[in-house]
Amino acid sequence: MSAQTTQDSTDRHGHRFDEGRRWEASLDLGFRHDGQATRLYRVDHRGPLRVQRPFYPEGRDGTCHVYLLHPPGGLVSGDILDIQARVGAGARALLTTPAANKLYRADRNAVAWSQRTRLVVEEGGLLEWLPQETIAFDGSRGVQATEIELSGSARCLGWEVLALGRPASDLPFASGHLEQRFRLSRDGRPLWIERQPLDPDHRRFHGAWGQRGCSVQATLWAVGLEDESAAIERLRQGLGQGGNDLAGSPGAGEAERWAVTVRDGVLLLRYLGYSRREAWSLCEAAWTLLRPMLMDREACVPRIWFT
Repeated sequence: MSAQTTQDSTDRHGHRFDEGRRWEASLDLGFRHDGQATRLYRVDHRGPLRVQRPFYPEGRDGTCHVYLLHPPGGLVSGDILDIQARVGAGARALLTTPAANKLYRADRNAVAWSQRTRLVVEEGGLLEWLPQETIAFDGSRGVQATEIELSGSARCLGWEVLALGRPASDLPFASGHLEQRFRLSRDGRPLWIERQPLDPDHRRFHGAWGQRGCSVQATLWAVGLEDESAAIERLRQGLGQGGNDLAGSPGAGEAERWAVTVRDGVLLLRYLGYSRREAWSLCEAAWTLLRPMLMDREACVPRIWFT
């Protein structure tokens, strides 16, 4: 596109957005319980963002599993991805993705991409937000924002796993700028608000008090647990800090790379390390332990994770 037809704008964090060549994709999902099962009753989409048909691996009276499909497989300069999901009263939905999301290197004009996820869960509803990991290539620039709005006794469990660079290919995240934003509220009251800039040129990125130069991080949250203290103890026991390691999960040797706490009714498990596999295994193992406490059902692993 010629310079005459391109209009750039810059946000307050220095990210440039090209108004003239945006490729926007959006998806708006609605779930409701019809008295017998949770139904996916609304699918509005624009651009390359789709869903597969709903699955019911736990039975028709169980959780509705839906896979989000983004055929391009990642975001480049100028892309805008907008995902919204509303889980109605008494409904139960699990959303995941078939593959990792990739955040590619910005173009020579340093134009940013943008990804926004808004999740709404109504009274008595339950949402599991379990996307596969995000891989940020060196030089990527953009903002990921996740908003979760709960009403009444709504429950939610989710995670975000982020890998910076591609160390196996000797391509670390040495330039660029990412920003992650989280906001979780219940009945309009904020419970968890966080903004995390990731800039390799900032001292926080390498400082012992910040990122410590780690290339992988993960955050898992759970809201609606009846006994949060018991949940923390179960995680510490099951994930290795108490002695009995869950099969396939990180053991006691990795315990220093993760921690768990509760603030304002939000259980937060954090990982900071160097292995995508380790971070994913930790989150999956924690989900396996927490799900029976959150919804009185054992974990039902989406089959797409095995493909």
